[in-house]
Amino acid sequence: MSAHKIAVLGGDGIGPEVTSVALQVMRAAGASLDTTEYDLGGRRYLKTGEVLSDSVLEELRGYDAIMLGAIGTPEVAPGILERGLLLKLRFELDLYINQRPFVWPAKNIDMIVIRENTEGTYAGEGGFLRKGTPHEVATQGSVNTRMGVERCIRYAFDLARGRLRQHLTLVHKTNVLTFSGDLWQRTFNEVHGDYPDVATAYNHIDAACIYFVDSPTRYDIIVTDNLFGDILTDLGGAVSGGVGLASSGNLNPARTGPSLFEPVHGSAPDIVGTGKADPRAAIISGALLLDWIGESAAAARVQAAVDATLDPANGAPTGPTTAIGDWIAARV
Repeated sequence: MSAHKIAVLGGDGIGPEVTSVALQVMRAAGASLDTTEYDLGGRRYLKTGEVLSDSVLEELRGYDAIMLGAIGTPEVAPGILERGLLLKLRFELDLYINQRPFVWPAKNIDMIVIRENTEGTYAGEGGFLRKGTPHEVATQGSVNTRMGVERCIRYAFDLARGRLRQHLTLVHKTNVLTFSGDLWQRTFNEVHGDYPDVATAYNHIDAACIYFVDSPTRYDIIVTDNLFGDILTDLGGAVSGGVGLASSGNLNPARTGPSLFEPVHGSAPDIVGTGKADPRAAIISGALLLDWIGESAAAARVQAAVDATLDPANGAPTGPTTAIGDWIAARV
């Protein structure tokens, strides 16, 4: 079998450190990977003024998958890298599903959040009027299309159908967001007709935040919009072991281009080179990547080895970064 072509975007801060460890574990699990590293992120922007050129974007389209470490550096103003790299990749590669699993065996947490990834408030609709004056107006709209909402909801129903509990919860704010919320609720109800075997529920986003904290085991699969999903998944990481375990896949289910996998933590420039970075979120993201490209057995071995680190009785190291990676790699 030929090697899988993987583009590696180590990025900034601890990104290259955790990505290197994740690739070590993925290879130890038996995956054959042909990797190409790309210098993209804050460092590149500060040197060249370029975030993601169209020519590099075209190159990335030719890979089987993309592995991203983290981006961000204090010298670059907020929004430049996020819109110029992360959102550009999501929009241009049609990565319309953001899938984030949260598993914490000791607390019986096993849920997946499906976040719509290319619409909503992140679509960029809005602007300023009379900027810089006492009468300044700023608007930021939420763009929701029937196609975008339905394909996200159908993906979530398909995922729920393959799970043991077969349960899907829609999270929104339909009592206040009466236009976008109505579109999401109507679409959800209509699509449910094609999945009579899947049980469903609805929670307002504020109620879901409470439930994530006090009773997360109620959830199996959650589907929600872009902004609510962004917030809810960070909370999901906090209640299931911390962001050091929070992984994600930015998916193109139609497979018209590569999907992108990344830990959801930041670049943490203050701990670069100290060995304090937890590589497990990147390693789990690597397992998601392996599963996506058809290496399901290797993915399962990686996930099982990471799960073993959650039991203190197994003697897993708590640091440094490379020692955690070596311990996991030895057990896949």
